[in-house]
Amino acid sequence: MRSWLTRVMMSMRRLWGGGDFEQGDARRSSPPTGLRALYKDYSNEARRALARSGLWLAVPVYLLFVVTDLIFIPDVSHVTIPARFFIGGVSLLVLEIQFSLQRRAGELEATCAAAVVFGCIVWLVPALGTFHAEAFSYYAAYGAIFMMGVNLFFSLEFGLAIASSGLIFVSFLLSLIVFHYSPAYCLAFTTFYLCCFVFTSYVNWKLNKERFNVFLNAREAELQQRQATERGEALLRLSITDSLTGMENRRAADIRLKQFWDRWREERAGFAVLLVDVDFFKKYNDYYGHQEGDHCLVTVANALADIVAPLGATVGRYGGEEFIVILDVEHGADALGLAEAICRGIEALDIVHAQRLDGFPHVTVSVGATVTREIASAKLENVINEADRALYSAKASGRNCARLFDPNELPGGDASENIAAILKIALPQNLVSLVYQPIQYLETGEIGAYEALMRMQLLDGSSSPPSVFIPIAERTGAIIDLGYWAIRTACRELLSRDVVETVSINVSPIQLRAPTFAAQVAAILAETGVSGHRVAFEITEGVDLEIRPDVLSGIHDLKKLGIKFWLDDFGTGFAGLSWLRLMEFETVKIDKSFLHDAVNSTSARVLLEDIVDLVRNRGHKILIEGVEDDEQLDLVKSFGIDAVQGYHIGRPAPLLKHSMAMIAGRRRRQLSA
Repeated sequence: MRSWLTRVMMSMRRLWGGGDFEQGDARRSSPPTGLRALYKDYSNEARRALARSGLWLAVPVYLLFVVTDLIFIPDVSHVTIPARFFIGGVSLLVLEIQFSLQRRAGELEATCAAAVVFGCIVWLVPALGTFHAEAFSYYAAYGAIFMMGVNLFFSLEFGLAIASSGLIFVSFLLSLIVFHYSPAYCLAFTTFYLCCFVFTSYVNWKLNKERFNVFLNAREAELQQRQATERGEALLRLSITDSLTGMENRRAADIRLKQFWDRWREERAGFAVLLVDVDFFKKYNDYYGHQEGDHCLVTVANALADIVAPLGATVGRYGGEEFIVILDVEHGADALGLAEAICRGIEALDIVHAQRLDGFPHVTVSVGATVTREIASAKLENVINEADRALYSAKASGRNCARLFDPNELPGGDASENIAAILKIALPQNLVSLVYQPIQYLETGEIGAYEALMRMQLLDGSSSPPSVFIPIAERTGAIIDLGYWAIRTACRELLSRDVVETVSINVSPIQLRAPTFAAQVAAILAETGVSGHRVAFEITEGVDLEIRPDVLSGIHDLKKLGIKFWLDDFGTGFAGLSWLRLMEFETVKIDKSFLHDAVNSTSARVLLEDIVDLVRNRGHKILIEGVEDDEQLDLVKSFGIDAVQGYHIGRPAPLLKHSMAMIAGRRRRQLSA
């Protein structure tokens, strides 16, 4: 017993006085003085409250033992009972004074320990004068409660608990001398109290050790949380900062636009948007080189920031050579005045540009501006479209000028109306067609899917890019019939012939809002004999797809048909995370801009890795767009991506070319076999 007790005490000393202690699975050196002080500060308030509530509970229990005094030692109860009330009252009074004076937890715990020790002694001394020696011999066993109180009931530090329980132990040992009990009783009594002392002290040591470990775990969790927060803030700064100019990038500008737009809807606080484009920048970049081109953009960006800074405007890089300015302005004349000041300020930089097509010798900018106004069914993207149309008007007017959006001016002259008219006859006249871009699954190396892309030919034989005719088709409603035609054609040309396992088709928000869209898709699948599991609909993150119940209901109906949904261009808008939260996408396509930036920038690669981890943790498959060479393909493979798409894998082409390429590939594999 003695050697065992020695080992326990040595273990306790190692924990608090020196040596090693364990926390979890890792061994750490003994806590330095500074860490122990931090631990005391960390738990001070909790320990103060615990000490106060503990004593207020212990004193009434202590006073309840007046009943046992009357039963076991009635001849001295007239002394022990007042003694109990005296020591209990004084203890609570001292504790409350200390608590009101904001004394530290250690002082309050010392008061609790003293209350228990004195409560024991003040009761024990008069109790020894009883004539009921036999009754007291049984009653004395209750003294172990005092020992358990200082070790287990109160959260006392180990040293204080040992000292207190030791005094109680000694006081009861001394009480044995008064009555001269038999050796057997004294041995049993001593062994009982010794066991109580050792066991309760050991439990107290374990509890203190566990409290300290909990403190360490909490501190470690706080540190990890702080590091994660700081890293998240750094990633956020990286994701919203343009790496070349140091100003806000398009992502940040979209966030700012959303903030201004929300304030406009709630408070009618008008604002202006200006798009600033460097004239003939491609010519400048090609002639002077990319390094000089970057220097030109940085110079223009700094000058632009200086011009708008006095107005408290937000300025950012919105594209390659395009900048955006957002500011609180309610009148078009003020916005136009700022736009003209920007033109004059950039021209004053006198940056030589000898390759301009208009013969002007310096770098200039064109500026398009718009101001919010009351219109029916206003949407945020309308503001950008208006600024873009104003910018187009400035460029059409000879560049190096500013234009304010005019709602009565047709976009690009009569071009929009011409395309709208062509869209009405596009299907009957076979002016639209589909091209297919292959998607390669990296695990097998096979082309497992194709993306169907729509093309439109004009009456003069030229082509209209999708970025031009698709928005007009959406605005006029022609996208509904074009969409059904695209789904039917892709199913017939690819899936019903088993050319490929899966085909993905872009769907417009206008289509998803149509009440009969899901039913029409079901009819097309039945007509072509194609399973819905082989069709994927792509939703572009950048579009304003309102998260409405009817849209979600339509998507739910399409999923019942087996249709898979892919989120396209992830990272280019501000709605992607909302959609990831609301519905399960089978695949998320990460925009090519992240891959292209990651090849030449370590910080951009870290950002791409974080985006990949975010999507992978959500359980989606990942497809990265824009793979154009072996270097980019190797980088994508290092991330463990599911699939890739880009010119390096295959360009968009009609079905005939893809079929010939697949036949040639089969022949090569047969010959090699």
